[in-house]
Amino acid sequence: MEKESRTIVFASHNAHKTEEMRRICGERFRIVSLADLGCDTDIPENGLTLEENAEAKVRWVYERYGMECFADDTGLEVDALGGAPGVHTARFAGPECDTRANVDLERLRGVSDRRARFRTVIAHMDASGVLRLFHGTAEGSIAEARRGVAGFGYDPVFVPEGSVLSFAEMGADEKNAISHRGRATAGLITF
Repeated sequence: MEKESRTIVFASHNAHKTEEMRRICGERFRIVSLADLGCDTDIPENGLTLEENAEAKVRWVYERYGMECFADDTGLEVDALGGAPGVHTARFAGPECDTRANVDLERLRGVSDRRARFRTVIAHMDASGVLRLFHGTAEGSIAEARRGVAGFGYDPVFVPEGSVLSFAEMGADEKNAISHRGRATAGLITF
């Protein structure tokens, strides 16, 4: 008799992130999105850190649904921008969350130091309400121009250390093996 996968709610409305998490986790878990639960409420993200935002999302879901859940918050930190956009990555260009406007390379025109990193924090709350945090970082740099069509968000401009390809030029499995979200999720999976 085949063992049924453990069901865990992913506290996100982002279909791209949900698909990426399902791909990373494979058959280990049955990932249920907020849309799968019929939830269309925007979960407030008012924290000053990635940890605070990830924790707020899992607490919100757990309080309403009482299910094991996890959430991520991810920030792109660009050295030449003093670590920005950081915790404001999704809304860097304003509250509309316009990805094209967020990834405005004009801010870095003429800047030679293009070092950057993606950081992800995953908050996990088990069925009894115990909270755990998992971290993942991908060091790299910001490309001079958008490259590639895969991925989402800042993927076309982020080139991870040791690669000549942007995340958007990589296949999903190649990206997930070295990405910030892949590394944080590996910690969750190991746990």
